[in-house]
Amino acid sequence: MANIETFAQETRIFPPPAAFAKTAAISGMDAYNALCAEANSDYDGFWGRLAREQLTWHKPFTKVLDETDAPFYKWFEDGLLNVSYNCLDVHLQNGNADKVAIVFESDGGDVVKVTYQQLYEKVCRFANGLKSLGIKKGDRVVIYMPMSVEGVVAMQACARIGATHSVVFGGFSAKSLQERIIDAGAVAVITSDEQVRGGKRLPLKSIVDEALALGGCDCIKNVIVYQRTGGNVTFNPGFDLWMHELVANQAADCEPEWVSAEHPLFILYTSGSTGTPKGVQHSSAGYLLWAALTMKWTFDIKPDDVYWCTADIGWITGHTYIAYGPTAVGATQIIFEGIPTFPNAGRFWDMIQRHKATIFYTAPTAIRSLIKAADADEKIHPSQYDLTSLRLLGSVGEPINPEAWMWYHKHIGAERCPIVDTFWQTETGGHMITPLPGATPLVPGSCTLPLPGIQAAIVDETGHDLPNGQGGILVVKRPWPAMVRTIWNNPERFKSTYFPPEFGGNLYLAGDGAVRNKDTGYFTITGRIDDVLNVSGHRMGTMEIESALVANPMVAEAAVVGRPDDTTGEAICAFVVLKRSRPTGDEAKQIAKELRDWVAKEIGPIAKPKEIRFGDNLPKTRSGKIMRRLLRILAKGEEITQDISTLENPGILDQLKEAQ
Repeated sequence: MANIETFAQETRIFPPPAAFAKTAAISGMDAYNALCAEANSDYDGFWGRLAREQLTWHKPFTKVLDETDAPFYKWFEDGLLNVSYNCLDVHLQNGNADKVAIVFESDGGDVVKVTYQQLYEKVCRFANGLKSLGIKKGDRVVIYMPMSVEGVVAMQACARIGATHSVVFGGFSAKSLQERIIDAGAVAVITSDEQVRGGKRLPLKSIVDEALALGGCDCIKNVIVYQRTGGNVTFNPGFDLWMHELVANQAADCEPEWVSAEHPLFILYTSGSTGTPKGVQHSSAGYLLWAALTMKWTFDIKPDDVYWCTADIGWITGHTYIAYGPTAVGATQIIFEGIPTFPNAGRFWDMIQRHKATIFYTAPTAIRSLIKAADADEKIHPSQYDLTSLRLLGSVGEPINPEAWMWYHKHIGAERCPIVDTFWQTETGGHMITPLPGATPLVPGSCTLPLPGIQAAIVDETGHDLPNGQGGILVVKRPWPAMVRTIWNNPERFKSTYFPPEFGGNLYLAGDGAVRNKDTGYFTITGRIDDVLNVSGHRMGTMEIESALVANPMVAEAAVVGRPDDTTGEAICAFVVLKRSRPTGDEAKQIAKELRDWVAKEIGPIAKPKEIRFGDNLPKTRSGKIMRRLLRILAKGEEITQDISTLENPGILDQLKEAQ
């Protein structure tokens, strides 16, 4: 793959509205270019200036970037600060103590508002509670929580005492949770009795119990339980603790633990192209700097904005653009417990109307599903709601297709709201390539240009730059403050995954293909270059799903590929060989259902294959290599026109055309 062929040509251009540009944090392309020029002429000076301006330091740093142990870069290392202090205390000192920090809406519609003063006190009480259990700086704490104020409080409380948190998405299974607890060496789990989504109660505490029962989790000393529903849970007094009892008699102030700029703020596990999850480790100062800066640059956040990111705290978007970015800049944000289709698919638009949201940030998958719903039911079409409070829209999780972009622009933004189509990853910490709403002319489906200080490029397999118009591999040429620091417990995997020697060891490999427009230089992401699937904005390794399938006693072999899907972006298609004869008809449907449920239990419901196809074998070369490119063609329903003479068993292809 010297380069990637691209065929899509998008010619529609939407300049920033003049009124928006006038008051924007970065107003016009001249302002953008000036920041880029500053970064290019004095890289250390650029980042040092921003770090001093944006963050409050307990002890100022004297060196900006240390590259002596590349690619284990260190930023602002001798500076001391505390992330929670920067997100909470500063707002009590600048007159914003009574400003609403969080507008929380439950699945059922109840609304609670929390001011910065109240959020500070909740965080301090919980931080003191954690300290009373002996949890200290450097300890790891796993958070397995529903979308809630308490979830954010748990994250901030860990940051306050210098404990490193690892949030696990509430949809993951006991086995996935157990693997992450063991890898992190966590001393405690913070969870909830249940979570509520779409009118249904879903267990969390019982999944934690199941994870611990799987073994290997002796590092866990306590499980702290937030009482969300009052549902029945197994409770082991002394080991299990209710959150409300733990904080009941704690002081409402907690001195922050001052930590090095490079202190690990969190570990977030993301799927890799091998079977074991990767613990992406982020720093404190560099990560928070970029979270705050991108809130100001990308979202153009203003003091009176009501900002809403619909992500879950279990993913990086929920870390950067719910737990840390909005609080770092003193924003008012909406946090929503439920799903966009309950009680109907007008829920998002109803909430924007009621809360007068001004900034709305969601995933293309959600947009596409809501397009379908709006087309099917006129009563929940966005035109039935007052969305005039909106001034900016955002897209996150995967590239947005131009048709969905245009619908979003027309029906949600009324053709007056800029759309920031943000490209970034768990590993990058924050936005990397995105329009600036007051500067960048927009092109549907393109994430446009890198942010100032981000040196993105497109190269071939040898790491050489490709000309505009020619697709290739997306890389970043210089380190930046918010980048992943290492993979927890596996520095060699960090180097080989993100700074591979075939690229000289000094280019950050994003793992995506991209192309730059010949005329504008705009970036368009073309998809993954490895075997990582992107389903509804969730990245999952094919190997992890294959491993789960093969763990089933019925399964001999499995191969997983992705295929395009109108709703989820990419759908999981599994090719399975059983340890018995190939099933057909109703029996095949029944076994396929059992295997889907099995994967949901092993990994989580998000990893369930949309299709399962059974064969007596998988298409392999004579050397035993599975021909995955043929499986991708079959998954798409296309005819195979390539030479298949190298296949050991070409007749197997006909069997694998039938989906269950």
